[in-house]
Amino acid sequence: MQKAKGFTLIELVIVIVIIGILAAIAVPKFVDLSDDANAAAKKGMAGAVKSSHAIAIADLKRFPTNTELATYVNGDGVSAAATGINVSIDGTTHVVATYSDANCSSQISAASETVECVGEIP
Repeated sequence: MQKAKGFTLIELVIVIVIIGILAAIAVPKFVDLSDDANAAAKKGMAGAVKSSHAIAIADLKRFPTNTELATYVNGDGVSAAATGINVSIDGTTHVVATYSDANCSSQISAASETVECVGEIP
């Protein structure tokens, strides 16, 4: 009498259940990684605007206007707005707030205003 080779139906079901449990654990972790990457991109873009602000001050020998600052920021989807610098991250537009005072307390209200301080992306 020959022994049958292969897996039983119960063994296959157990393996499928284990794979399902592992997938249920892994998928939320990947979603969190996407959120973390988006937050890092926002922080990086705000840092780029701050660096561009310092370069503009050194180049112009005065504080730049919001419109001038936007020209110093490298990247696609960057433009001056009434309250800050618009930046595009993954197709979504975010605003890096710019302020007319050194304490970052008085947000600008026109693209032609002088920028003394650069904030973050909320």
